[in-house]
Amino acid sequence: MSTVLIVEDSIAQREMITDLLEQSGLIITHAHDGVEALEAIQTAPPDLVVLDIVMPRMNGYEVCRRLKANPKTQNVPVVMCSSKGEEFDRYWGMRQGADAYIAKPFQPTELVATVKHLLRG
Repeated sequence: MSTVLIVEDSIAQREMITDLLEQSGLIITHAHDGVEALEAIQTAPPDLVVLDIVMPRMNGYEVCRRLKANPKTQNVPVVMCSSKGEEFDRYWGMRQGADAYIAKPFQPTELVATVKHLLRG
């Protein structure tokens, strides 16, 4: 089974994403902000990261840049999942190294399909 780290400061969003992905048979871990995410990834690298952008202490763009710059984590797929849904936000997320970008609100099937696709590699 694959492990997915959900990095989301909104409890409601985190619980919704957790429920969706657990129903798909994935193991879920959590981080509440970017700093906590980087610490968690160093301790136990996940198979994939679902990453919010707007968070306290460190935003998702910076987390993604750091993951993709580190040889130990550069191949971990990152799905940015954010309320920042403008085309520029999507463009900037992909420029930071994200493997996919999903704007909130999203269709549950879109998130699950994207995660499963990236986990299959």
